Amino acid sequence: MKYFGGIEGGATHSHLVICDENGECCAITTGLGTNHWMVGIAECARRIADMVERAKNDAGIPQETRLTSLGLSLSGCEQQESNRELSLELRNSFPDISDSYVVCSDTMGSVFTASPIGGMVVISGTGSNALLKNPDGSTHNCGGWGHFLGDEGSAWHISHRAMKTVFDDMDNFAKSPYPVERIWELIQQHFNIKTRLDLLPHCYAKFDKSFYASLCKKLALVAVEEDNELAKSLFTDAGRQIARSITALLPKVSHSLVDSGELNIVCVGSVWHSWQLLREGFIKELSLYTVPFRLNLVTLTKSSAYGACYMGADAIQYDLARNYSDNVKIMFQYTCKNSAKANGNGYCQSNDIPPEGRV
Repeated sequence: MKYFGGIEGGATHSHLVICDENGECCAITTGLGTNHWMVGIAECARRIADMVERAKNDAGIPQETRLTSLGLSLSGCEQQESNRELSLELRNSFPDISDSYVVCSDTMGSVFTASPIGGMVVISGTGSNALLKNPDGSTHNCGGWGHFLGDEGSAWHISHRAMKTVFDDMDNFAKSPYPVERIWELIQQHFNIKTRLDLLPHCYAKFDKSFYASLCKKLALVAVEEDNELAKSLFTDAGRQIARSITALLPKVSHSLVDSGELNIVCVGSVWHSWQLLREGFIKELSLYTVPFRLNLVTLTKSSAYGACYMGADAIQYDLARNYSDNVKIMFQYTCKNSAKANGNGYCQSNDIPPEGRV
């Protein structure tokens, strides 16, 4: 019996799946974060080995039985040189893990969980990133540069804009179009502070991006439950930013990827849970462009560890069975044959798919 593994690795936690040669899941487990920029190559490899060992135990697979392939779709794995270094570390330090390795970024696993030929993935979680993979193997990115240079439309960016709006209003530097008092109260509660000066350590010496970004969830609750205009405007703007990352990549979409007349965009990250708050800005931004095919925003019903597993099998030309229709659900569909801005006869249609009708 052959076994194939895949890992979805993030900065804070990771997921592993092992499938048998028929594509059936044998074991699923979780582990610590596997971003090698944060923990180092050696520790990243150790954490991967730990997950594989535990998953083998769960599946009743002897530890000396190596996986036929292991796909690693990990946060921080955008550079080929460091990817090769991680693969070499696994081979040398943990020789019983796998016969073959494929190492790639976390965005790639999401793409191949949804489709065998490629597609687009837009991550909007703590940070943000967008990636396009064409059938010919070419890839194109927009974003993914971190909070110093980007992360537009992410939880960090929404939280930062909330704080900046409050500070600018209080300084009389740029007055907010909406009252800031409730959002300032929310910031005080989140960071357990009283004055604006108290916030400075959280921006510098005590900076924690994940905690900083977690303010976003509270902003979403205020937007929905209290109908707070400032909070809603922050998410409307985030929707526009996310749409811009998509339109930036649309000129790079190959004809072979959209032969069917539609493009699936895999939506990954916690900010997408606030889709109804993002929706207005998202549609307004898209309506400025001519999009000659339908856009399907889809969410994964399975971990992108499955996509990593598929990639590992494909790399050794093994036809591992898979059913992509079980891996995704359509969340939203958008069609715009002609730009409403450029052509008065153009039309745009959008359709939210209710949970019970998503396929």
